[in-house]
Amino acid sequence: MEQRQLILVTGAARCGKSEWAETLAHQSNKAVTYIATATIDPTDPEWQARIALHQQRRPATWQTTSAIEDLATIIHQAPASDCLLVDSVGTWVANLLDRSDREWENLTQELLGELPASLATIVLVAEETGWGVVPAYPSGRLFRDRLGMLTRQIGTIASTVYLVTGGHVLNLSQLGTKIT
Repeated sequence: MEQRQLILVTGAARCGKSEWAETLAHQSNKAVTYIATATIDPTDPEWQARIALHQQRRPATWQTTSAIEDLATIIHQAPASDCLLVDSVGTWVANLLDRSDREWENLTQELLGELPASLATIVLVAEETGWGVVPAYPSGRLFRDRLGMLTRQIGTIASTVYLVTGGHVLNLSQLGTKIT
C-alpha cells in the first residue's frame, strides 16, 4: 500500500466491510488507530455483542479511540506514520442526527476538509442504506439522506473506493467512473 491513502469501504449490513477495512489497515504496515464511532449501551446486549465481535478481531497492537462527534479533530491530529480505521461513518451520522442542517453542514465540511489534508492513511467504513425502501419516518429519511450524501462526498475525494457485497470485494475505483 502506498504511503498515504484515503480509502472508502462501503456495502450492506453484515457483508464484510469491517473485515476488509481491517485487512487494508493491516496491509498499510503503519501503526493502526481504530476510531470507534459507536457508544456502548448497557441496556442493549445485542449491540454490546456486535461491538465485542469487532473488538475481538482487532490486534492487541492497535490503539482504539472514540469519535462520537469530533471525528475531524482526531483526523487532523493523526501523524503520517498512522493508519486510521474509522468504523463507521453511518454510526457517526446517527450520533449527530439531532443537529440542525446548518450544524450538520459545518461538521461535514470540516470532516471533508480534513480527510484529503491528512498525511495519515485513512480507511473509512460506510453503510449503504439507500438500496431499500424509503423510511416511513422523518428521522430515518434524514439518516439515509445524510449518510448517502456524505458517503458520496467521501467517495469523490477517496483514492480508492471498495464495495463489499455477497462476500466479495469490488474495487469501484478500477471498475467504475467517478461522478463529480
